[in-house]
Amino acid sequence: MVRRRRMVRNYSPRPVDPEALDRILGHALRAPSAGFSQGWAFLVLDTPVDVARYWRSTAGDRVDAPDRWLRGMMTAPVVVVPFSHKQAYLDRYAEPDKGWTDRSEERWPVPYWDVDTGMAALLMMLAAVDEGLGSCFFGVPGDAVDALRAEFGVPPAYRPVGALTIGHPAADPGSRGSARRGRRPAAEVVHRGGWGNR
Repeated sequence: MVRRRRMVRNYSPRPVDPEALDRILGHALRAPSAGFSQGWAFLVLDTPVDVARYWRSTAGDRVDAPDRWLRGMMTAPVVVVPFSHKQAYLDRYAEPDKGWTDRSEERWPVPYWDVDTGMAALLMMLAAVDEGLGSCFFGVPGDAVDALRAEFGVPPAYRPVGALTIGHPAADPGSRGSARRGRRPAAEVVHRGGWGNR
């Protein structure tokens, strides 16, 4: 399944089976989380009206004259927006078994609320492959976050870490875009025992 995962940017009009979508979301709940904080939430948009609301709130007038990327992405029948919830982690680590009662963010050199939510998103992508579906993870434009919050009533404590499109890949997925660059070889990114020669 891992070797079959790729970013899909163009989808067929076939709907996603609701039971398959429920299984995909169920796998996201199995993601690791620091202290089992589970500081995430998933906005699931699986009707044409709600998907259109997503694109209108995040792309604005560009939906009327979309570029190639947006035109393809708007064919997805499902959009899932994973949100991280920092306070869930700060509260969890203030509990007696953790003992960081000051709830200071300085104790977190890496924001695990975002990391763990990203892992949940990856599990959704892998689960989509298991279901015979495709997906693409992409960012929510920073200047569109407030509009997204307003459109869907998202509480301020939740931050989108990105968004996922899910659906059946189109018969002709079109250009692979950045994938043409190829994967970096393991020798360039794996550093056994440290960087450089000893």
